[in-house]
Amino acid sequence: MMSKTEKLPHYRHLLLKKTTKDYLMVSIQFLLFGLYAFDVLPHFEAPKTLIDMGLILTVFGVLVVLMAILQLNTSLTIFPTPKSHSTLLSKGVFKYSRHPIYSGILMLTVGNAISQTSYYKLIISGLLVVLFYFKSQYEEQQLAKKFPEYQDYQKKVRRFF
Repeated sequence: MMSKTEKLPHYRHLLLKKTTKDYLMVSIQFLLFGLYAFDVLPHFEAPKTLIDMGLILTVFGVLVVLMAILQLNTSLTIFPTPKSHSTLLSKGVFKYSRHPIYSGILMLTVGNAISQTSYYKLIISGLLVVLFYFKSQYEEQQLAKKFPEYQDYQKKVRRFF
């Protein structure tokens, strides 16, 4: 008789046990994304050049996130713990950042906050920086367990852009 993972090999990653820390970090991330949508503080004055730079940073952040998602393909997960079938990527955007999705999201949120002249969104972006630092630190512990070559990769490539 076949086990569930043998019958459904493409769902195997869904059967891996995630830790409380995985769920906590993802929950905080989505809470911050939700809070980002509500702008409750007054806005600041900014020259058009700064607003335009914010828009450029936003677009660049979106492009980085999309490129990283396409590269990760089926290894993509919202959790810091990697999927069982994932491989270590070190080419493309992963050649410049160990966490290009986090980097892109930070560029996107900071750029958008600047283009909208929003103190509130800058504060939420700052909280995302802190969260992504700790989430990436935990993720890297998991990646180092799975991939012996990860420590060499860490020495060569920055955590964020």
